[in-house]
Order: sequence, then structure tokens, then C-alpha cells
Amino acid sequence: MSYPKLTGEPGAIELAAQISAGELSPLEAVDAAIARIEAGDGEINAVVVRDFERARDTARSLDGKAAGKDQPLFGVPITVKESFDVAGLPTCWGHENFAGQIAAADSHVVSALKAAGVIIVGKTNVPVDLADWQSFNPVYGRTRNPHDPAMSAGGSSGGSAAAVAAGFVPCEYGTDIGGSVRVPAHFNGIWGHKTSWGLVSKAGHDHPITQGAGAHDGALSIAGPLARNPEDLDLLVRLTANLPIKQRSKPIRECRIFYLREHPVSPTDASVREPLDAAFAAFDKAGLRVDTDGVGLPDLVTQHADYLKMLNIAMARGEPGPGGERATATDWFELLDRQSRCESAWAEFFQDYDFVLAAPTPIVAFPHRDRQIFQENYTIDGVERPAAEGLAWAGLATFPNLPSTVLPVGASASGLPCGMQVMGPHWRDLDCIAAAKALGEILHH
Repeated sequence: MSYPKLTGEPGAIELAAQISAGELSPLEAVDAAIARIEAGDGEINAVVVRDFERARDTARSLDGKAAGKDQPLFGVPITVKESFDVAGLPTCWGHENFAGQIAAADSHVVSALKAAGVIIVGKTNVPVDLADWQSFNPVYGRTRNPHDPAMSAGGSSGGSAAAVAAGFVPCEYGTDIGGSVRVPAHFNGIWGHKTSWGLVSKAGHDHPITQGAGAHDGALSIAGPLARNPEDLDLLVRLTANLPIKQRSKPIRECRIFYLREHPVSPTDASVREPLDAAFAAFDKAGLRVDTDGVGLPDLVTQHADYLKMLNIAMARGEPGPGGERATATDWFELLDRQSRCESAWAEFFQDYDFVLAAPTPIVAFPHRDRQIFQENYTIDGVERPAAEGLAWAGLATFPNLPSTVLPVGASASGLPCGMQVMGPHWRDLDCIAAAKALGEILHH
């Protein structure tokens, strides 16, 4: 099985170990990251807000010091998604009228990562309002896929994934409501994790129209990490989690796994189906218990319809839809009831299964479009279909608030990366990451 080439740069834990061992200083690590960005980001355009001088100043203040007890990423340079507030930097979500709006304080995620010792060197690109599987906007332009600049890097955490895949930084932090961590991980051949809703606070991740107003943590939307290996994902979740989180450490060969090969709303293209089927064959050969019959699976057609309704209301913040209709409070409470029933249906399914494997999207990275992909069609095995259908694969984990880890599993016939979701029960985030790691070891070795 072939895999798109990734950078040989070390991951976050490995880089922290090098700094701890005195093999390089925090300033040398930061300077090296800045040099990689300056040398390689011209074509990719991932790191669109650069904070190099403050990063160097912070690194100088750390040189000659030892990491604190709770600083496992001491001196490690990273970037974060543009939509997270970083004190002193702009947060505009791609809107020109907010381009000069400077955050007064760090978001929760940034504060937690800084406390762990990281050094923020900049922020990465997003689509307008974080609402596309591409990352382009009138303020910062377009981010391109490091594997093929003619292709989308994904969205809305497209700049995040591109920066990691290109080797500019070892890891990143993004957000996900419609696949915005999972899709870029899949498109760029890296690892990403959609956390259980509510596990990681999104305080300080507010639309610029409400910035500084202490906006609520929106329905469905989560904050989650991206990295080039599962160990870094695990650490980043632990560092940013609001709640105590446990891991069962059940060996993958003792797990019962379900492979969702087909979705009734959204067929997959051969570019995704073939690498996933090859992975399934590898798991079967390794002796894993992977079923495909789907007995007891929740009603995916109803789930998708309810997810789209809730997604559109949440993204529009209750404003009227394209047809002028506005959701009522009764509509919203009925959706919350439907979501609760969906959560219960998945909890029952996970009484029989430990994990569910699925495509992150029905396609691999696509050529750049000038409009939001969801307003257009894409091609599935040569047939044009509405691109919004593809949100069904994101909604699998989003609507029932489940964790999902994306691991790279191979490449399409065209050589573009392909990933796989590993979904698990609510709050079993570390188990999903561990399972994805075990599955990756079967595939990659």
C-alpha cells in the first residue's frame, strides 16, 4: 500500500525531547520553523498571520532554562487556526471588515498550550466564517495542498493541516463542525482528532462580531488537534481537555469494529473507496474483527437531515435561511430532542461495537473552486452530485457529539492522500486515538 510522502521533520513530542536533551535550544527550534515557513509557504500560503519576532523573544526568554513539571512541549514552535484568539494578533475569520480587530486575550486552547511550553509563531488560514472544505478568503487569499498545489488543502482548518503536512510546525489546533479538522487531515495525509463535544473549551474562539463578549460554546462545534502522529494527538487532547478523561487501553485485536462502507445519503468515490477497502482487507488479514452488516445501526438518513438543520441554524446564529425562513425556539428544542435520541441510538450501537470505521469525506482533495464547494457539485465515479451530500460523513460523529480520529491509510490512484475516521463512544477520545494508532501500525508496517 502506497502513502503520499510526508515531511521528515520531527513531531512535537520528539522535538520537545531534543530541546530537553540540549540538542537544540528553543530559539534554534523557533528559528528553524520560521526558516521553513519563509522558504516553503510562498506557494502553500498556510501561515497567514506571522508572529515571528514575539516568538523569537519568547524563545530567548526560555533559552538556558529547563522545562517545568507541566511543560511537556517546552520550546516547541506551533501555529493555531486563525479563528482562535491570540493576544495581540488579529482574528477576522476571513472578513475584510474585521481584519484589523486585535484580540485582547488568549483563547482557552492557546492558554493551555502556552502553559505546556509551546511558542506560537503564527496563525493559519481559514475560509470565510469557517464554512468550506477550502481555505480562501479576501483577506489572506488561498491555501494550497502541499501534495499538489492545484488541489484544496481542505477547510475550515485547511491552513492548519497544510502547515503540519508541509513540515512548517509539528502540530496544530483547529475546530470542526462539518469535518473541519477531519477533512483537512484526510486531504493532507496527516492525523486529526474531532473531540467529544464539550471536552475542550472553545472560549476565545468567537465569531469576530461577538469577539470579547464571552459568546457561548456553539452547538456541534468542537476544538481538536492535528499532527503527523497519534502520540502528539493524544498529548494535545490531554493538555487542552476541560474534563478528566480516561483510556481503557483495550488491545485492538480484542475490539469489535464496524466498517461503514456505504452511507445511504452520500456514495463514496473510488478514490476514497478503494484505499479504505484495501485497509479493510489488511485489517481482515491481520485477524481483526471487522463487521459490515450494520445490524442496529442508527437511522443515518434521519440523522443527516437533522444534522443539516442544526448545522445551518448554528452557522447562521439563528438568522433567516436562504429562503427567508427563521427557525423558532420550538424548532431548536425539537432538534435538541432529536439529537438526544440520536446520541442514545449510537450509545446502544456501541454496546456491541468498540469502534466504527468510515470515510471522512466521499472524495479526496479536489481542484480549487471560486465558490464554496457546498454551493456546487462534485463528481462521484463520473457522476455529478450535490457536494453538500458529502457532509453526511462529517455528521456521522458531529450530530451525536462523538469523538473521531482520522488516520492516513493510503493514496488514491492519482496519488492524493486518503484517510479514515475511527469513531468511538462519547468521551472515549483517547481510545479512538489509540485504536487509530493500532490500525495505522497494521497498515504502515
